[in-house]
Amino acid sequence: MNSQSAPPGGDGRDPGRGEASAQSEPSTARDRVAAGLPPQPSPAGSAPRQPADPSRAGAPKGILGLAAEISRLATMQANVPAAGVARDGVKSDAAAPIGKRGDLPLPGPSTSGKVVAAAPSSATAPSDMPASASPGRVGLGAGEPEPPIPARPDGMAGSYMEPRRIAPRSPRAALEPDHVPAPSRPSRRARNPLVIVGNAVFTALVLVLLVAGAAVVFGKSQFEAPGPLQEDKVVTIPPRLGMLEIADLLKHEGVVDAHRLIFVGGVFALKARSELKAGEYLFPKGASMKDVVETIVEGKAVQHQLTIPEGLTSEQIVARLLDNDILAGNIKDVPREGSLLPDGYHFHRGFTREQMIQRMRQAQERLVRDVWERRNPDLPLKSPEQLVILASIIEKETGKPEERTRIAAVLTNRLKQKMKLQSDPTIIYGLVFGKGALGHPLTKSEIAQPTPYNTYVIDGLPPGPIANPGRASIEAAASPARTKELYFVADGTGGHAFAESYEQHMKNVARLRAIEHEQKGEAPAADAQPPASPPRASPVLTPLQRAKRSANGAAKGTAAPAQ
Repeated sequence: MNSQSAPPGGDGRDPGRGEASAQSEPSTARDRVAAGLPPQPSPAGSAPRQPADPSRAGAPKGILGLAAEISRLATMQANVPAAGVARDGVKSDAAAPIGKRGDLPLPGPSTSGKVVAAAPSSATAPSDMPASASPGRVGLGAGEPEPPIPARPDGMAGSYMEPRRIAPRSPRAALEPDHVPAPSRPSRRARNPLVIVGNAVFTALVLVLLVAGAAVVFGKSQFEAPGPLQEDKVVTIPPRLGMLEIADLLKHEGVVDAHRLIFVGGVFALKARSELKAGEYLFPKGASMKDVVETIVEGKAVQHQLTIPEGLTSEQIVARLLDNDILAGNIKDVPREGSLLPDGYHFHRGFTREQMIQRMRQAQERLVRDVWERRNPDLPLKSPEQLVILASIIEKETGKPEERTRIAAVLTNRLKQKMKLQSDPTIIYGLVFGKGALGHPLTKSEIAQPTPYNTYVIDGLPPGPIANPGRASIEAAASPARTKELYFVADGTGGHAFAESYEQHMKNVARLRAIEHEQKGEAPAADAQPPASPPRASPVLTPLQRAKRSANGAAKGTAAPAQ
């Protein structure tokens, strides 16, 4: 405490205190006030402070005085109308009107708009305590001038905070913030063009992946869903069609009802773009698009069958192929006689006739090569071609399948004994060269007409096959039965009667004639009797024997005459 400090004046204020507080630096004033010391006296020449309010000259001291002062200030504040509100909501002293003379002057407004009052340290102060020992005021900001601290006659000094007045606002305005911070600018790195482009590309990729995933899920469900077919249907897909054309064709035929892009996507998913095959396909009822694509990829086309009977000539086989409307294309040349294997062949629509010819030729070559390797070693044959020639004669002479080996034995035995084969089918082939049937029974002149194929005239085998033999006839020619038979004649039941001697053969012929006359109700002709002994020259057949020779060259109802 400073014992040299002057007592307070009659108005309760220190005359030099306000000036010293205004001139000193804010930090020093705050420190002295906080330490309970009086502010430094104002220097000489300072402006005099305003005179104190004369109405407060006779105010009581102590607690009663403080209470009276507070009551007075409250009455004054209630009577003063609001003139303005500071930015932070505190009543501004500058805007408030000045009260009547004698009111206590209040501190001026600070630059920061904030006022903090320091409470007195005790309710009363001793009479001998100087006014400078009263509690000081605490400043709010460094560098701000501190307002003057009024002094009271009772030795108590202090500053009073003006009550905070809040202007009434609407509920919507009350919810709005008083201060909205300005948006911060993005960093320089975020404004980099490469970053912007990268973000755009990444976003686009994410969107593309999402769309692609959704498309895959939807397409898969459509690809595996049952189709609209109400019953089985056959659809032909032409060659050289693309995926989109195939999809349009299937939709037009009512096999599928989904978009063609789903068909294309399914083909790519199965990696079958280059495996779609043309053909005729049978799609079952309710087949899904997946089943349809797998059927086309695996080539499960509708199979058609073509059966070529044994014993047909190459001309006749070509005619049958041309009559088939499922096969495609044309045939350039008639194949060589005996080069085709009669059999049943399966094929799909669009298979060409040339392909069928090639297929039959390859099958014949494999069969002949295999059979020739397994032939009997004592055969009077020199090549596989001779095997086919002999098999073609066997094929045309056979009436029943079980007789093939016996007929093969008769022809083989005659070849071994250098006898003429005397086969009627060879005469007919020499006359028409495989272009069809003769159309009438053989005549005497036709039998005696020399041709390269007439085995009544030539010795041994003809120069080529007279038909396309089947597998059984080729097998029989390579492995004939072990017999000594040289003759055979029809027995009237579709089969033949075989004989080793000419006498037995003539008996078989007479039995056949009797059966035929009984069927016709006619007497046998006189010239139909066979000679008593076998002729040495090529025999001339009786009219009955010639009449039994069929127009197609099969001598299945006649005897094979011996030389």
